[in-house]
Amino acid sequence: MKVLLTGATGLIGKNLGIDLVREGHQVIVLSRDATRARLDCPFPAEHCEWGQLEQIPKMSIDAVVHLAGESIAGGFWTKDRKKKIIDSRVETTSRLVNVFKTSGKIPKVWINASAIGFYGDRQDEVLTEESKKGTGFLSQVCVKWEEALLPLQDECRLVIYRFGVVLSKRSGALSAMMPAFRLGLGGHLGSGKQWMSWIHEDDLRAAIVFGLKSDKLKGVANLVSPTPVTNSQFTQTLNLALSKNNFLPIPRFALELAGEISQLVLASQKVVPNVLMQAGFKFSYDTLEIALRNLIDYQMRSGVFEIYQAQWVPKTVTEIFPFFCDEKNLEELTPELLNFKVIGKNTPMIQEGTLIDYKLKIRGVPAKWRTRIIDWKPGKSFVDTQLKGPYNLWHHTHEFKDLGGGTLMTDRVLYKTPLWPLSIAVLPLIRHDVGAIFNYRRRIVAKMFGSS
Repeated sequence: MKVLLTGATGLIGKNLGIDLVREGHQVIVLSRDATRARLDCPFPAEHCEWGQLEQIPKMSIDAVVHLAGESIAGGFWTKDRKKKIIDSRVETTSRLVNVFKTSGKIPKVWINASAIGFYGDRQDEVLTEESKKGTGFLSQVCVKWEEALLPLQDECRLVIYRFGVVLSKRSGALSAMMPAFRLGLGGHLGSGKQWMSWIHEDDLRAAIVFGLKSDKLKGVANLVSPTPVTNSQFTQTLNLALSKNNFLPIPRFALELAGEISQLVLASQKVVPNVLMQAGFKFSYDTLEIALRNLIDYQMRSGVFEIYQAQWVPKTVTEIFPFFCDEKNLEELTPELLNFKVIGKNTPMIQEGTLIDYKLKIRGVPAKWRTRIIDWKPGKSFVDTQLKGPYNLWHHTHEFKDLGGGTLMTDRVLYKTPLWPLSIAVLPLIRHDVGAIFNYRRRIVAKMFGSS
């Protein structure tokens, strides 16, 4: 299929694009900034901007996956912020629907995001796709969002997925909770009796791919796991996964000081995915214990943090692997302000066990660094781990995989700072600096080898 994807640079969209390409689909990304999206999307795609919307129906689109929308957790719900949240969903959806309706070239399948906020705060009521809308701002947003899709009801196979709380290792709700829980400060919120309907990010993406293929799926479908939990149960399970003890709860009145946005954690929604299960979808992570076991690495339990980056280039693994195995090229991929220099290595060619010495400046302070190459798999992956340097742990995994005629390159760095947990105060600064280094590297790689 030729699939039009919005929200491709977000939490779900980046990995969904990879999934779609692996399934053999051709992806067209619609974004506000095509230049930035080319750099951010770790998969091959054709890129268009919203200003070119009228041209899209001419591209013979088979399916639309519309995920774009302003984050609802990005700050206080002021009047202006509420308008951005609504417009980013309702107005964009209306524009997209209208341009296809006007052209007469409506795709066969249309998958659209919505959210379980549709149901509002419902206490212990079991909520299915047949349940009525609720009250409150989020319910109003979802109702208007779904109403924007009404012109498509009889025109194509329309699937409206109401997302639950998405659990992801690298961003979203779980990522926001982790610092407090890893310090042993994670307690339940309010009474802890409010229901939380969640879904593992892998199951969410799999359900979207399933929705593209399954003719049995049509209309509204709750995109949540089949086992919702209370906030108290969630807290206990997460603390257990991290080998931490429950801490003091945060009282309701303290949360409500944040205003209306507190409903994100205080509203109770016990939602079940009846339509999705009846259509034959199988969850890989149907219980919270299984989901958290997958999302929380053993290393992440003891003050170890992660930087992850994925990038696609239109070159084969054979073409690019030698470049990344030459330590001298690291100087070209590192910002000048670090004054990064390779001093030498103990073997003529990089191989298992090679020791490499560097010198650099970290915020102006000179430092020396020695790494060892381990897990050396030519043409596939390798790991460099710090022996001497500024971190208590630095474990950098480089992977190279074939994807869509090019290469998906991923970098996963596990690092631990000295004096944990006292160093947590400077963690944002460290994450910013390390992230900036990898962002610089991504731009240089794109210039050298191309991008999507």
